[in-house]
Amino acid sequence: MSAFEPQVGPSDLDDIIAAVRQLQQGGGKLPSERDLAEHLSVKRHQLRKALEVLRHSGDLKPARARRAPTALPRYGEELVRVTNPIEILELRLLMEPGLARLASLRASSFETARILDAATTPENAPSGEVDFAFHLAIVAAARNHLAAEFYKMLRQVGVDARVKVARTAAPTCPKRIAQRDGEHRLIAEAISQRDPEAAEAAMRAHLLSVQRQIMERSNAGAFAA
Repeated sequence: MSAFEPQVGPSDLDDIIAAVRQLQQGGGKLPSERDLAEHLSVKRHQLRKALEVLRHSGDLKPARARRAPTALPRYGEELVRVTNPIEILELRLLMEPGLARLASLRASSFETARILDAATTPENAPSGEVDFAFHLAIVAAARNHLAAEFYKMLRQVGVDARVKVARTAAPTCPKRIAQRDGEHRLIAEAISQRDPEAAEAAMRAHLLSVQRQIMERSNAGAFAA
């Protein structure tokens, strides 16, 4: 029998975890997720949950993050030239409430914990990075790979200096960070409570708040050159 020949597999999470641990004890590197799922005769989403448990317990190393592209692809450069922050927020308003709804239905317990943790900005943490991490955690929990790639490109276009709204030299206002964190927590709590209607509504309200700020800044100082 081949090492990766499909066989009758475990039916619940504990059995899958035990099967993966047994393979680890045999030494060597675990096969790819696809091959491992076939070997254990389980669905890939079941295997992912088991791997998350093992990573959380320290039995497996964290998944290697994919390297982010260092530059926009050619079509992204074209988008930077023709778009503006208002258009970007309009598209986010179309996408993210729906992704928050999906996240409330699909997020694992570990993804939910990550979203809740990312909803509050730690002291002295870079505000923009914290915001992006929160929204990206929700997009990842929605479990739609195509939407996730579109979203990453959209945010990459949005942070390009050529489409940023002009800002003053002062640091981000602590009052605004507190307001944003409160909005983020409402979204995170709705997702953790598996409430798709509340998650969608909270995300929409948050993005409308961001849109109002962009409109105010654009009216005061126009777009950055």
